Amino acid sequence: MNKAYFPHISVITPTLNAAEVLEAELESIREQEYPQEKIEIIIVDGGSVDETLNIARKYNSKIFNNPLKTGEAGKAVGIKKSKGELVALIDSDNILPRKDWFRRMIAPFKNPEIVGAEPWKYTYRKIGGFIERYCALIGMNDPVIMFYGNYDKLNILTGKWTEVPLTEIDRGNWIEVILERGKEIPTIGANGSIFRSSFIKKAGISDYLFDIDLLVNEVYKNGKLKFAKVKIGIIHTYCESNVHKFAKKQKRRVSDYYYYKDKGYRSVKWSEGRSKILSLVKFSLYSILVFPAFYHAIKGFIKKPDFAWLFHPLACVITLWCYGTVVISKMFFGINQFNRGGWKQ
Repeated sequence: MNKAYFPHISVITPTLNAAEVLEAELESIREQEYPQEKIEIIIVDGGSVDETLNIARKYNSKIFNNPLKTGEAGKAVGIKKSKGELVALIDSDNILPRKDWFRRMIAPFKNPEIVGAEPWKYTYRKIGGFIERYCALIGMNDPVIMFYGNYDKLNILTGKWTEVPLTEIDRGNWIEVILERGKEIPTIGANGSIFRSSFIKKAGISDYLFDIDLLVNEVYKNGKLKFAKVKIGIIHTYCESNVHKFAKKQKRRVSDYYYYKDKGYRSVKWSEGRSKILSLVKFSLYSILVFPAFYHAIKGFIKKPDFAWLFHPLACVITLWCYGTVVISKMFFGINQFNRGGWKQ
């Protein structure tokens, strides 16, 4: 690799009471074998009352306010304030697992046609909480996505990073992926995704950036785009071992989706269409019957022994309950913005 290639990177991290996780993220960024003067850390804060901002200052971060509080609004603010050639969307509960992470992640950008890149798996850590380990094993934070098949991280059960049929070219340390209009796109965009600043700003950022909608919209406009899946991981300390936090995040996910879709901010209908409805029905039966989920948990344990697999049936039931109650409530009472009062990452 040509070590002279060190483009300026703007790391954008939205925060809201993220003190428990933020330091580990920022420490992993400042430990990178990369010229630190070419790494701009932008923290966009939604009104933290803990030590979040003090931690951000400790790592020489630029801090901006996020009056709309949500992570999507924070990313939009950060992109507008960024100055880097590349924009890295790294959440406060992400940790870069190795010191050459940036150097490996930027390699695909030597090809001028590549608009973005992201790691192809979650890094599995034995020291992680059982929910973190579970999500790393299935390659997603939401078991519903396994039934859609459009996940974007390596799944131990399937041995694939996505089940969406795509044109892929193996480039050694990364995979060149051709995204085409009229074909399904994986849920690419979160947890360590890096984009060319020129690409993401040209897309037009409103008050919110829904990262998993970005590529779908841009592929529709352009007809075809090239993206890179880098053969490297990222640590996502998702919910650690806190089941209540997992349930709260599932409820927030579906509430936000319907709220912002009704407001016209979400253009991609991720849960609609005949195939998606059939997938939801299958997931519902799978979760209610429980035994199919236990079968997959056992199958997963055989492939990668870890008692975190036992969370799978419960994760499915919790997700079904959260999604179901929100949808039923929406049918009768409409949908309100998820209350982030007292939110803690």
